[in-house]
Amino acid sequence: MSQDQAATAEGHVEAEVSSAVERRLADLGLTLPEVAAPVAAYVPAVVSGSTVYTSGQLPFVSGKLPATGKVGAEVSAEDAKKHAEVCVINALAAVKAQIGDLDRVTRIVKVVGFVASDPQFTGQPGVVNGASELLGKIFGEAGTHARSAVGVAVLPLDAPVEVELIADFA
Repeated sequence: MSQDQAATAEGHVEAEVSSAVERRLADLGLTLPEVAAPVAAYVPAVVSGSTVYTSGQLPFVSGKLPATGKVGAEVSAEDAKKHAEVCVINALAAVKAQIGDLDRVTRIVKVVGFVASDPQFTGQPGVVNGASELLGKIFGEAGTHARSAVGVAVLPLDAPVEVELIADFA
């Protein structure tokens, strides 16, 4: 039995997780979901050369948005930061669907975060830190990236946050 397999007392074997990145996700209590179906005419991610570009990912959990509305009004900045983390997990699922194994990611190049903001809310960078900090935990130095955090009037389906990323891979 490999180190990545563990026999239970009943003799069952847990699924093998061969990806180091997915083991780090599991250590953080996270798993990759199925890639979210597009809500319009686009694909979740595309590859060009050795770079994968994701479309903007909403914080879908089991196919549903856990919250809607503007950050600073209906959604707190703290909750929005957690939603940005979910967006990154969804983006990584789209990356994996394109390149097969997240261990192939050599660098997160750029993150763009959009925050549906109450007109008085100016904490967009703190919200998008949810995405950036999680990428650092998952990829270490390779997760350090350039970034934009943009306040917008509204996002698709009234989501509070949307995140896209660009990643290089080998």
